[in-house]
Amino acid sequence: MSKRQTRREFLKASALAGAGFWVSGRQTLGQTTSPSEKLGVAVIGVSGQGHWNLRQVTGPEAAEICNIVALCDVDENKAAEVRQRFPKARFYTDFRKMFDQKDIDAVVIATPDHTHAAAALPALRLGKHVYCEKPLAHTVREVQLMREAAARAKVATQMGTQIHARNNYRRVVEVIQSGGIGAVHEVHVWVEREWGGQERPTETPPVPEGLHYDLWLGPAPYRPYHPAYLPANWRGWWDFGGGTLADMACHHMDLPHWALDLRHPTTIEAEGPPVHPESCPVWLIVRFHYPARGKMPPVLLTWYNGKRRPYYFQEGKLPEWGDGVLFVGDKGMLLADYDRHVLLPEKDFADYKRPEPCIPESIGHHLEWLEACKSGEKTSCNFDYSGALAQTVLLGNVAYRSGKKIRWDAERQRITNTREADTFVDPPRRKGWELA
Repeated sequence: MSKRQTRREFLKASALAGAGFWVSGRQTLGQTTSPSEKLGVAVIGVSGQGHWNLRQVTGPEAAEICNIVALCDVDENKAAEVRQRFPKARFYTDFRKMFDQKDIDAVVIATPDHTHAAAALPALRLGKHVYCEKPLAHTVREVQLMREAAARAKVATQMGTQIHARNNYRRVVEVIQSGGIGAVHEVHVWVEREWGGQERPTETPPVPEGLHYDLWLGPAPYRPYHPAYLPANWRGWWDFGGGTLADMACHHMDLPHWALDLRHPTTIEAEGPPVHPESCPVWLIVRFHYPARGKMPPVLLTWYNGKRRPYYFQEGKLPEWGDGVLFVGDKGMLLADYDRHVLLPEKDFADYKRPEPCIPESIGHHLEWLEACKSGEKTSCNFDYSGALAQTVLLGNVAYRSGKKIRWDAERQRITNTREADTFVDPPRRKGWELA
């Protein structure tokens, strides 16, 4: 059996085993290339995380499936080394022009959050497969547009929550879904990282040579260039990112969403420092209330970032780990991070017999997407599953910025109890960057 056949066997087996473990309601997608043809892949954003993504889609196994045919980055200096590595790939600074290239079958997007939707929607509307970094888009409305476009296009999509592919998450899901700690009513997720807390700079240094700053701004309101915004600190500004919540929650909240079959919260409330009009908060606590799902009870998921953590630490009930996820069930607790987990209190689980592993190992987060582009199978973090997760995360910032406990109607995609939050769900865009 060839490697390609082995990977396809994996995808098919996962689709059958995935009901309740991966994503419910899996279906076959459209197929734009024959199994023998290589995919033409374009990468938008080729430094930082984009450079890492580029390495994943050009590894030995990926090279059997695809060719890099286009590269795009607003910083010509940062892109120079990559352009030398892929001399046959056409280079662009404006991804809006890139989509005129006819041999592009699939697109990898690793730009700042505020340009995700601007890059993804044209690709989806042209029937291209899309891999997009978390949190999928910058706003709740953008995420919904991407979900709808992906459903219409019937293409392979994947959000960049790479931890989803690790075995540790699979074992946690099996324990939780087999009732290892009983019914779960409560989840806590915390990350110590801090993005934000800055004042808008008053200096106006020159734009570095080779940086197309106006293209980097994209749909965001114009402001003079300053290194306080890029290459990485954009995450701390509302115009470009969403602070630590938008940066990290999709990785960590993915685990309870997967294990507990969570989709959309019905109410969200948040607390933090006084809201700054431009800069994200250095600490935040958000409470997401999810309804019952079948026989599973309602769940309260609480997010913390900055120096905030669950009260269980103060009570000495948890080991001093770093960032993590805590499931609280009526038979005990499960504490997890990216690579390990433990059942608590440990003495109560000394004789616990773990369920037999039943979720297949991943072939790799990027390989899974590339194979799905060829086979027509859905991926584990497709835009339907990951879109609901991303919208949930972004609604946490909406609740914080509006200063209200918001009620979310997922079916109608609207907040039902206050109009003040609408501007954060779908803020205005700069002329020339409309999504319609």
